[in-house]
Amino acid sequence: MSTLHRFLPLLSLLAAGCASYQPVSDTPVRIGRSYTVRGVTYVPGEQPGYDEVGYASWYGHESGNRTARGEKFRPDGISAAHPTLPLPSYVEVSELTSGRTILVRVNDRGPFARGRIIDLSRGAAKLLGIDRQGQAAVRVCLADPDEKDRKRLRKGKAAKERPPLTSEVLAAQRRRLSLPRE
Repeated sequence: MSTLHRFLPLLSLLAAGCASYQPVSDTPVRIGRSYTVRGVTYVPGEQPGYDEVGYASWYGHESGNRTARGEKFRPDGISAAHPTLPLPSYVEVSELTSGRTILVRVNDRGPFARGRIIDLSRGAAKLLGIDRQGQAAVRVCLADPDEKDRKRLRKGKAAKERPPLTSEVLAAQRRRLSLPRE
């Protein structure tokens, strides 16, 4: 038996290990080190009370890629990428035209484009009703969902339906969006 044939089983195991993904779990929560993309430095950290308005985009062509958490990216799952929130985090994302609100699990890093505050998976974009647009104005708030919703989102499924923003809250969030950034 040649030397190569003796090592084929070992090579197969190593190759399989390289292709494996981390299991989808909420522990451990990872903060990560600061990093720079296109000249902008991002500093991940705990952000209690996170509540921002900006623009969401969506992505879905990266099927099978690894998320920043090491999980397999599922384009049709309900997930998102955020540049600095701990991984995973849970956020409510509200579309600022309709007020529609969904719960999303953040398990990846991004977006890295000026003015965008979150990248949604294709499944989350469809659920929010923005999949036919390239981007949409949104409000993103840190959330602490119950275990049933967390479990559904870990499986890539939608959480229970959220109430839409009231017309008063929607108007206030739109005003926040139009304020100049400091």
